[in-house]
Amino acid sequence: MKRNVFDNILTTVFVFFFTIFVNFISSIYFNPIFLAGVLFLTFMHILKREYYYSAFFLMLAMLFLELNNGFKPFSLLLLSFFIYAFIAPYIKRVVSFSHLNNYIYMLVFYFGFTILYITNNTYSYDLLFTIFINIVIDFIIVGLMI
Repeated sequence: MKRNVFDNILTTVFVFFFTIFVNFISSIYFNPIFLAGVLFLTFMHILKREYYYSAFFLMLAMLFLELNNGFKPFSLLLLSFFIYAFIAPYIKRVVSFSHLNNYIYMLVFYFGFTILYITNNTYSYDLLFTIFINIVIDFIIVGLMI
């Protein structure tokens, strides 16, 4: 069994607290979607390994992200479950390079996040710029963690 940094419970707790803290502070200055991709990948890995107690903390962090951005409760969780159940197996079957899958999962998640954000709020170019910057930051963080 291949182990990575997400198998440690301390990493899950750190992602939980750090995501909440950063999004709480950043909601004052700009659009707070920082670390949503890392939170999604951690949640997906936890579901794959069936660590359900750890998944509870990540669900709380996603719920905080949703309420902080003005989404309906559990909309990001439903998006995450949909990607995990339907889109991830298809990507795993089609893409033969397994290290690329995490980045594709994050892109699909941010695409769904953008659609949810546009349906709940107004569209602006600042939103696309913020999402692009967050994708780049999340790619760097995931590249360092895995």
